[in-house]
Amino acid sequence: MFKIEDALKEISRGTAEIIDNERIKKLLTAYLDEGKNYYVKAGFDPTAPDLHFGHTVLIQKLALFQKYGAIVQFIIGDFTGMIGDPSGRSDTRKKLDKETVAQNAKSYKEQVFKILDPKKTEILFNSHWIEKLGASGLLELTTTFNVARMLEREDFDKRYKSQAPISISEFLYPLLQGYDSVFLKSDIELGGTDQKFNLLMGRTLQRTYGTKKEQAVIMMPLLEGLDGVNKMSKSLNNYIGVNENPNTMFAKVLSASDELMWRYYELLSTKTLEEIENLKQQVIDGSLHPKLAKEQLAQELVTRYHDENLAQIAKDEFNKIHKQKEIPSDIEEFQLQGPIWIAKALVDIKLEPSTSGARRDIKQGAVKINQEKVEDEQLQLTSGTFILQVGKRKFARVKVL
Repeated sequence: MFKIEDALKEISRGTAEIIDNERIKKLLTAYLDEGKNYYVKAGFDPTAPDLHFGHTVLIQKLALFQKYGAIVQFIIGDFTGMIGDPSGRSDTRKKLDKETVAQNAKSYKEQVFKILDPKKTEILFNSHWIEKLGASGLLELTTTFNVARMLEREDFDKRYKSQAPISISEFLYPLLQGYDSVFLKSDIELGGTDQKFNLLMGRTLQRTYGTKKEQAVIMMPLLEGLDGVNKMSKSLNNYIGVNENPNTMFAKVLSASDELMWRYYELLSTKTLEEIENLKQQVIDGSLHPKLAKEQLAQELVTRYHDENLAQIAKDEFNKIHKQKEIPSDIEEFQLQGPIWIAKALVDIKLEPSTSGARRDIKQGAVKINQEKVEDEQLQLTSGTFILQVGKRKFARVKVL
């Protein structure tokens, strides 16, 4: 079994804030002494089909609780997702249709079990109980909180003062998220630091509805993306996706700065804090190169989301490209009709999003043909086979007819 103090230390690792640590201790003690399970909840609105490493910060903490006796209530917010979480927003989110939500929810289910134990996880859709509320139940829910309290919330307050629109449905969102905790009688809820208002709503409504529970709350920091500044986000293209192929995943981890690497170690690695500190000291005293420490992290993460063999192949492939400056073996092949402008060719083979972006990269020396930099942004490709490259990781073999 485990020691309570050790479990609490591991649970607190990387957290931004814990509310009611005493309750968590009681739940752990009850499991240790009596084998009594408890329920840890986290909600995810299926606003996009793919999870990224930023999402896994929360999911890994859920997996840790499973190790200490928790049943995870993994909420897919198929109902609330059609409203859109207003947390941290300066405008109203675009409403998602049911078909998109259902498709994204299916993708989530396939991905989370790369981390969570299916035997200790309940995958739940909040439409199942929210739709049963009906008009009278929803009306009763709105009476539990007033508009003045809603406007105390920072993002609502900013939008109200700047006269930016706030829809009534956005006021409903935190109430509905809190009602999830009422219906499920959750013992603990996890969320990001931007979710504090919504997480505390669960505690408030559990009291209001007389559930005889008042969930503890754990807030995790928002993981910085590869730019090291903004939170990881697909829209900002600074993310590492859970479903990315092993080579891309490995290369993206290696592209993180040395400073960001330690943040990723703390929030993404399963190494102990002592092991991470030991690695850090080795880097400081010069006995371990930062790149080798980063490679260890990349291999760990690729192994987790794929397997050990693919992680080793990804490492070898990365070194093949970056150390020996060789061309990767598994690049896509295209046929184009010539003559064709180099910028248009790069767009057609999807190495560039636009011809203007291609021209910019050519000017910056990021575009190569057969490993030679392209100097002429007006270059026309005539018949022949070429290896086109943008940056360090994008390659394609092109046959111009």
